[in-house]
Formats: sequence, structure tokens, C-alpha cells
Amino acid sequence: MNSRNTPVADPRKRRLILLTIAAGTFVSVLDQTGVTLALPMMASDFGATIPYVQWVAFGYILATGSLLLPAGSLSDMIGRKVVYISGYLVFIVGAALAGMSSELMAVIAFRFVQGTGAAMIQANGMAILTTTFPARERGKVIGLFMTMVGMGAIMGPIVSGFVVDTFGWRAVFLLGVPLGLISISTASIVLVRDAPRVTGLRRLSSGFDWIGAFLSASGLVVFLLVMTTAYRIGWASPAAIGGLALSISLLAGFVYWERNASMPMLDLELFKRKIFALGASASFFGFLAGNAVFSMMPFYLQDVLDLSPRVVGLFITPAAIGFALAGPLSGPLSDRFGPRRIEFIGLAMLIASLLFLGRLTTDTAPWNVAVAMSMQGLGMGIFYTPNTASVLSVVERERYGVATAFLNMTRNTASVAGVGMVTSIVTFAMASRGFEPSLDAVKAGGAGVEDAFTSGLRIAFLLLGSFNLVSVVLTLLKPSASPESDNESSTADGRLDMEVKTQPGGDS
Repeated sequence: MNSRNTPVADPRKRRLILLTIAAGTFVSVLDQTGVTLALPMMASDFGATIPYVQWVAFGYILATGSLLLPAGSLSDMIGRKVVYISGYLVFIVGAALAGMSSELMAVIAFRFVQGTGAAMIQANGMAILTTTFPARERGKVIGLFMTMVGMGAIMGPIVSGFVVDTFGWRAVFLLGVPLGLISISTASIVLVRDAPRVTGLRRLSSGFDWIGAFLSASGLVVFLLVMTTAYRIGWASPAAIGGLALSISLLAGFVYWERNASMPMLDLELFKRKIFALGASASFFGFLAGNAVFSMMPFYLQDVLDLSPRVVGLFITPAAIGFALAGPLSGPLSDRFGPRRIEFIGLAMLIASLLFLGRLTTDTAPWNVAVAMSMQGLGMGIFYTPNTASVLSVVERERYGVATAFLNMTRNTASVAGVGMVTSIVTFAMASRGFEPSLDAVKAGGAGVEDAFTSGLRIAFLLLGSFNLVSVVLTLLKPSASPESDNESSTADGRLDMEVKTQPGGDS
């Protein structure tokens, strides 16, 4: 059993842990990105509409995004290896039951189960790696971790496309079972079991912040539901307004509870550390754009520029490759020169890309779009790695689970919010010109609809570029982090409380 505050001394053991987490991350992301290709076949088999079938993807996103924070907090209490492996068990059960279900509602329900397992996996992968390696290698390790995220995003559609065409949509879910079992086997053997701070069900039950977990999870679920459906039901509709009011109330209640709880799930003292608060905020505004661009550009390339789906895939792949390659480049540079300079390079590429995409027309040369999207992928990867490294530089190692979970939650929430925002702007622009406010109308085509859709994209991408400028300002305000600072010895904006708080029944 290993102290959560001590990096693994053996370099060979560290490399094995890196490979294990990398492979597990790849499997998790591959499943998430690949399932979308199975949706049209599912709609046909179940006789369901595309909006209904999309809940197969939305259910997974809702569960993962809302449960990351509780999963990270739980791992800090009982051990990251235990939660990580348990997450894969839940993931496998959800995948198997979804693949064998005869009703669409059951598939959606079991995707919630699978998303719960994914939250436990994603909340711990980066925390395990950053705890395993010394602080001087933090950027390199985070960069390699993000490479596997990018590779999973690339391979997901490729692998799933082949599986769906060859074996049908059920095989996409069932594929997660053997891959998950391999991940569990390697993790059980390779990962070091970290000492729990709380032992025993009674002490866990009394020590875990159940009210905080409920408030944060339910608040995020409602918020993500609004962001994924408001463009259909209307932002001014009672459901959308009421949903936003409810999510704000629940999240405000979460903040109030955490400020007064004796053992909060997320210690709000972290936000008094400028590097943590400004870095997390910069990440949110930076990632508003990324997923939105990759979600909307296939409509533009296929329905406006009239490219085939296969060619569209070739245009999107370089952007994902750029994201995957950026981590190993920016991570070591961040370790050597400090994170902030590298963050500025990534943000500059993001802004330049969005400025170009803000000039799209119905006859823009496709290769220009490919260059802009590749810059978007590179910029995201270059920015995220040093930004994450700088935020973790002011967090104690025993809090890495909840800290990395919070960063993942911030990134996921920003991605969903960005897609909802861009879709709303685009459909509003179409409605203002008398067209049906739906992306289906773009596929149907017709005189003027392509121009209306493209004008909405221009507005949306320029707005996202302005959010990236907010990230630049926040990064500029963020104090410089030492390239090799570690939370045991550094000061968060000058000061860290070096006391390791003792949980009831835990180790000090």
C-alpha cells in the first residue's frame, strides 16, 4: 500500500502505470466518441426519431459530467485504485446490458449506468498519474494522458464505423466488455493501492458529503439538460427558463453547503488560490469553443460544401491528430519553461482559428477549413496541458482526485454549453430568415438555407473567439507557476496550508 503523497520511486513501475492508465483512458474515450455512429441504425431498428435516439449519447454525457466531482471526492477518501477498477466494473455492466436490451428506453437507462462508470474512471486516471510521477514531470505526464484522449477520439469513429457496418449497432456496446476486462486485469496488477483516508462503511457513510454530491450532480444534470434541449424548445420557453433557474438554485445551494459543511466534498478554499481559480476559469472559457467547432463543422462540410461523409472524416481527423500530438510537445515545454508561456501559444492558435472560421462563406475552399480546424485541435492540446499542470501545482496530492475531477467536469460542462450555444445561434439565424430553426433543415437543403446556416456559424465562431480572449486575460492575471513546483513545497499564490487534515478514522 502506498501513501498518496509519495511519487513511485521505480521509473519502470511508473512507465507501467502510465501505459495502464493510457490504455484505460483510450477505451473509455473510444466508446464515448464511437457510439454516435450507431445512432442512425438504432433509430431504424427501434422505429424511433433521431432526437429520441440521441438520448443514448446524452444519457452517457449527463451521467459522466454530473458524477465526476463525487467520484473524485470518493477516490480521495477510499483510494483511487479501488474507485478506478470499480468504475470499470460498472462500465462493463452498463455496456453489456445496453448491448442486449430489446427496448430503446432500456438502452438509454443502461447508458446512464455506463456513464456512471466512466465518471469513476475519468475522475481518477489523471489523478493516479500525477500522483505517481514527480512534480518536475507533471506537464509531460498530463500531455501523454491527453494524447490518449485524442487517440481515442480519432479511433472511436473509425473502429465503431467498421463494427456497426460488420456486426450491427449492438456490437458497439458489447465491444466495451472485453476491452473493459483487459483494463481491469492490467489495473489490478500494475496500479499501486494508495492508503485510504477513511475505512469502514460507517465511517465512509458519515464522512462522505452526500448532500454536496446530490446538489452538485442534480444542478449539473439540469444545466446540461437545458443546454442540450433549449435550442429545440426555445430559450424563452417556461421549461428552459425554469430549468436554468433550478440549476442556478441547486448550484448556489451547493456552494452554500460546501462553505458551511464540516467535511465538504469540494473545499472552496482552493478557489482562494489564484492559480487554481483563474486557471480553472480560463479552461472553461477556452473549451467553450473546441467541441462546438467539431460538432458543427460536419454539417457545414457535408451540407454546405457538399463533401461526402468519407471526405468529411478526412478533414476532421487532422484536427484530432493535432490535439493528440500537442500534449507530448507542450507538456515537456511546460515543465521546462513554465506553463503560462505555452498556454498563450495555444490560446493564440485557438483565436486565429476562430477568426478564420468567422469568415466562412458558402464557397470557402475546403483546404482552408482543414487548416483552421487543425489549428483548433493543436491549440486546444497546447493550451490544456500546461493549464492543467499549473492548476495542479497548487493542490495537495491528497486532493488530486477531486481537483482533477473538477477540471474534467469544467471541460465537459464547457463543451456541452458551447455546443448548445452555437446550435442556438445557428438555428436562430435560420429562423430570422424564415427557415425552420433546425439542423435537419440544413440537410434538406433549399434556396437560401445554406447561406442562413453559414451566417449563423460566422456569428457563433466570432463569439467563441471572444470567449478565448477572456481566457487570455485570465491567464495573464494568473500568477506564474514554477515549472517544477510541487504542492508539498510550493505556495498557492504565496501560501498553502501544509496541514493534512485528518478525516474521522483516517490517516493524518
